[in-house]
Amino acid sequence: MGAIRPIEDALSAITDGCMLAVPREVSGVAMAATRALIRRGVKRLHVVALPTSSLQADLLIGAGCVETLETSAVSMGEFGPAPRFTAAMLAGTLRMKDATCPAIYASMEAAVKGVPFMPLRGLIGSDLLTHRPEWKIVDNPYGDNDPIVLLPAIKPDVALFHAPMADKNGNVWIGRTRDLATLCYASAKTIVTVERIHDGDLLADPILAAGTLPGFYIEAVAVAENGAWPLPLPDHYPADGAHLADYVKRAATAEGFVRYLDEFVHARRAA
Repeated sequence: MGAIRPIEDALSAITDGCMLAVPREVSGVAMAATRALIRRGVKRLHVVALPTSSLQADLLIGAGCVETLETSAVSMGEFGPAPRFTAAMLAGTLRMKDATCPAIYASMEAAVKGVPFMPLRGLIGSDLLTHRPEWKIVDNPYGDNDPIVLLPAIKPDVALFHAPMADKNGNVWIGRTRDLATLCYASAKTIVTVERIHDGDLLADPILAAGTLPGFYIEAVAVAENGAWPLPLPDHYPADGAHLADYVKRAATAEGFVRYLDEFVHARRAA
């Protein structure tokens, strides 16, 4: 069952060189935990974003925590390109495993279902296959002249995300954000930060049970109020647009990024 721990202890399963799976911006990103990982100095992560990322990946890349990134996009959305991701790609310091959104989902679903691969259409004819030699084109055994791509299962070591609440048994309520269930079930371990601890058993509640991940899938839970900030937690609080715009401006240079880390990560000023 997911034990409730201080955030630094909860993150102990995220070790140097592990494969870390994280959700997209609107699914509940564990930003307080991300800042804690940067403070700890984790290195050589293989980050898999389901299926995209924004500030979280950009911070981790800029702080030197990421060796490999597997995703379909990294962007700051309306605020512009992700500056440290862009700088790393231009400098050639980041190993990029480019994908599409359906490909990331399919590979994760293969892990969820316990199968070694998942077939997917829509990739033949793209240059992605040139850069992903592990994606194999095979003949459909049930059709004639019908090639299809097989994608190996993505089996992360750890999934990390933020959710509205958990209970004392380590059950975690994710509501209708089903991407988080995929991350959890595909990964060997799952670490969750939450806004609060629910008074009662989530799985015994007829309304809340359907949106709850059982505690036996959860490695650890940590309380982190406003733990997705400055990104949004859907149905709870919006993104801090002013902060994100300021980040993009600062992180446009390496020096500005270091000053941002000093103020909002190492000084623990972020909520």
